Amino acid sequence: MEYVYASLLLHSAKKEISEDSLKNVLTAAGISVDEVRLKAVVAALKEVNIDEVLKNASAMPVAVAAAPQQATQQAPAEEKKEEKKEEEKKGPSEEEIASGLASLFG
Repeated sequence: MEYVYASLLLHSAKKEISEDSLKNVLTAAGISVDEVRLKAVVAALKEVNIDEVLKNASAMPVAVAAAPQQATQQAPAEEKKEEKKEEEKKGPSEEEIASGLASLFG
């Protein structure tokens, strides 16, 4: 996450997002730099129009936990365990991933 923040800082300062500049920002912030992550972020951002992403980014909706219903409270423990296992198996959809990436720039 720090790499994205540093990239946004460089972008807002109208500086080039390069490995050296990103490394300098992270080092100045007291963060030890992982060279692999550094190269990956710089390579990924070369193909991204940050201004366009920021313009199109929208706030990510926050889910509010619903109050437990009485029927849910009375469900056997086995059913609850099965539901948790099913939820763990499901990964985020491509739309959720895309909106998560957009929220990094907004």
